[in-house]
Formats: sequence, C-alpha cells, structure tokens
Amino acid sequence: MTVLAPTLQAFFTDRLTRQKNASPHTIAAYRDTLRLLLGFAGQRTGTPPSRLGIEDLDAPLVAAFLDHLEHDRGNSARSRNARLAAIHSLFSFAALQHPEHAEVIARVLAIPPKRFTRAVVAYLTDAEAEALLAAPDTSRWIGRRDHALLAVAIQTGLRVSELTGLRCQDIQLGRGAHLRCTGKGRKDRCTPLTSQTAAILRAWLAERRSQPADPLFVTSRGRVLSRDAVALLITRHAAAASQSCPSLRTKTTTPHTLRHTAAMRLLHAGVDTSVIALWLGHEKTDTVQIYLHADLSLKERALARTTPPGTTPGRYRPPDDLIAFLEAL
Repeated sequence: MTVLAPTLQAFFTDRLTRQKNASPHTIAAYRDTLRLLLGFAGQRTGTPPSRLGIEDLDAPLVAAFLDHLEHDRGNSARSRNARLAAIHSLFSFAALQHPEHAEVIARVLAIPPKRFTRAVVAYLTDAEAEALLAAPDTSRWIGRRDHALLAVAIQTGLRVSELTGLRCQDIQLGRGAHLRCTGKGRKDRCTPLTSQTAAILRAWLAERRSQPADPLFVTSRGRVLSRDAVALLITRHAAAASQSCPSLRTKTTTPHTLRHTAAMRLLHAGVDTSVIALWLGHEKTDTVQIYLHADLSLKERALARTTPPGTTPGRYRPPDDLIAFLEAL
C-alpha cells in the first residue's frame, strides 16, 4: 500500500473530523470529490485506487480531472472550483505529512480556481411575490402548507435546506415573533417575523397539531419535504401565478430566487447591507454586494444625484493615429 491511502484516511479522521470539526456536509462534499478523482486517476493510469501514490496525482492529471468535470460531467465553473478546493485541502495536509513529495504537491496547489461570469441575481418584484403567494389553493391542506412555506421563504430569505429543517418548536409567535434556524456552517440565527407571516404560521401550527420536535413542513404522508419537492412546488405555483402576472413567465423561479427576493426587499427598504448579511446568514458583508449590482433603481437614484448639470455631450477623439489604433484594440 502506498502512502496515499493512509494519508487520505488521516485527512478525514484526523484533520477534518478531529482538528477542524468539519460539518457532515463538508465531509460528504470532500468525500465525493476525492472519490471522483481516484476513480478518474484509476481509469487514466490503469492502477487500482488503493495502489495509487501521491506522485500519480500530479498537476497534469488533476488538471485533466477538472476538465473532465466541466466537459464530460457538465459541472459549472463554481462546482469545478469547489472540487479543486477539496483537492487543495488534501494536498495541503499531505505537504505536512510527506515533504518528500513537496514538488508534486506544490504544483497541484498552484492550480488556480477558474474565473466565471457572475450573472445578475434574479428576484421577484412586489407584484410578482404577491401573485406567487396567491397561487396556492388554500381550500386544500397542501395549498395551505404551500402558502405558509412561500410566506416564510419570501419574508425570511431562508435557504431551502433551512426551510426543510425547520421544526415546530423553532417558531415563536408571542411578543417579538421570530423563528430560529441552523444555517450553513452550523450557525444558529434568529429571524423576526412580520405580523402577516406570524398570523399565517399561527394558523398553520394550529392545523398541524404536532409535537414541538416535528418538522414544520411535511408531505401529505407526514414525511419531511425534500429540497427537490420544495423546488417543484415553487415552480408549479409560479407557473400558475404567471396567468395573473405575465412577467413571471420570463423568470425562472427557484427557492434561491425567493431568498434573493427577501434580500432585495430589505435593500429597497433602506436596510444596511451589514444587517442584510446577518439576516441571510452570510459571514462576509461582501457577499450581499450582488444585490446592489442587481438593483437598477438604486443605480438610477445615484446617477440622478451625481450627474453634473448642464453638461455638454461630446465624443473622445484620440490625439494621434497610433493612440487611435491602441484604443481600437
């Protein structure tokens, strides 16, 4: 057996589990990445994964694996970068354990993440959000469940995993109504509820008649809603809402769209971006800058305040033919 196998085992049992106390989601993501890498390396080299050495996972092979993820498996640049981060983490650990492979490890660690185009975030306007909330048939049990779920998603901006992970005991409907959730990175946070959302949840909890530890949103058979089920019901209600709000036909409405909608509502209300970051459970305030880029009305108000009055329109003319050539490149 080569040194790669015990190093890989120590990386999960010692580094990730004991030293870093990584979450189950992180461990699962790293596991899947390295399983794919070892399978790819085994096919390329003809060597069983258990007999692969660190020298077999050199920079050209890792680069070929990343290309395989994009071109053959259809992964986006974001997914490719996440896989690369897991590989970098393993090789950083291996560098301390096996300095004799420092050259191979350094070349792998030098592989950079790929830049990607950041699309403008999609969100719903107030009219579109109201149409979506009105889409479920509240005369049926499933419709009342969906209405409550949509109201919570649009007002709180919870991630879909946070929505499906809510328990009945996480909802507090007394004075200062709020909900508690455990978000990404195992961070607990508290999000206030509006009186309208609190009233919807009060009626839903009265109908649920469940134990405090039971899931808040369940299927008709009492099982926890899956991420795919939430995405499907949002898509279905968005299609129904597009009959009364045609602008929804041009948008792809997903659970994350509702998260963006909550953030944009806070931004339009004049809430500071640092508060929005706390509201959404982001570690860094830089993350919410995407909402500033998406808010055209905010940019137009800034333009109205900064445009000099009485400016005469003109056109730049380069002073030299060589400069004109360079400007045209």
